[in-house]
Amino acid sequence: MEMQRNRRYGPVNTDIPADDQLQDSQNPHALLAGRPLLSNRGIPLNLDWVRQARVNTSAVERRAQSHVARRTVKKDWQAAWLLRAISCMDLTTLSGDDTDERVRRLCAKARQPIQHDLVQQLGIIDLKIQVAAVCVYHRFVETARRAVEGSSVRVAAVSTGFPAGLSPLPERVAEIRRSVEAGADEIDVVITRAHVFGGRWQELYDEIAAFKQASAPAHMKVILGTGDLLTLRNVARASLVAMMAGADFIKTSTGKETTNATLPVGFVMTRAIREYAQETGMAVGFKPAGGIRTAKQSLDWLALMKEELGDSWMKADMFRFGASGLLNDIERQLEHHVTGRYSASYRHPIA
Repeated sequence: MEMQRNRRYGPVNTDIPADDQLQDSQNPHALLAGRPLLSNRGIPLNLDWVRQARVNTSAVERRAQSHVARRTVKKDWQAAWLLRAISCMDLTTLSGDDTDERVRRLCAKARQPIQHDLVQQLGIIDLKIQVAAVCVYHRFVETARRAVEGSSVRVAAVSTGFPAGLSPLPERVAEIRRSVEAGADEIDVVITRAHVFGGRWQELYDEIAAFKQASAPAHMKVILGTGDLLTLRNVARASLVAMMAGADFIKTSTGKETTNATLPVGFVMTRAIREYAQETGMAVGFKPAGGIRTAKQSLDWLALMKEELGDSWMKADMFRFGASGLLNDIERQLEHHVTGRYSASYRHPIA
């Protein structure tokens, strides 16, 4: 069944089978201001919408500064938010010296991210806290798949010529298919940033749509490389195109850029997600990645999600942290919550 919604930017067409519409209305993917939202199927590229995207950079930067200054949670509430941060984490190793043994150690930490004695002291045994996913190179997908078997931890693979994304398109598409065949639950793809610089929105849309087709049935996270995009307006436009092309998540960075996840970029991307949801009735997740190393930063990002998008975006289905060192500091903060003392960082190894 074809649905047409006449919105601010003209007709938005989505071909959604009637049975799927009924199922999604009964079990919405997310809620935005009480409105049930479908999972994202993508829409035809709407160039008017993309070209009309505007960002008031100074206002966004002021909002980010006030957000850090005003928002905080303490005591038991802080511990609860930190546990939520762990459950939304993509525990990551993407180094040139990665080995099968390092990936197995990472997966063991993903399955039990908090030391057992600390879990007992916090009284959270029944919660069975685990991270959302482990994120590895394609070569280690099968190793990770075996290591997390029997748990709720998913396996994410970076793909499409990560981190530059400059290999030929057929090679990038084939790489996605190989990772899916190897057992990856999620695929993190990298866009061609030159399409953004040149305003080649149709080419960017077609590229991401090809990635989406190749990644099925895995979920696809689209890495925009925001540190390379130069302006917040480019970030907003690239976010819209990625969602129109069917992204399940939009992600800030590869973690390899000079500048990675920043709060101003987070505000721009989450507001693009909100606008897209209001216009299309479909929900897209968000993943900040790179440079998030402290528990305080994780609280800032969770507060941003709650204020900009609501409680539906404070769960792993809709929000992820891309992190390698964040878990260490969160464990230290949880131990301080229980004992009143900060432990040495070496007591909380990851891999």
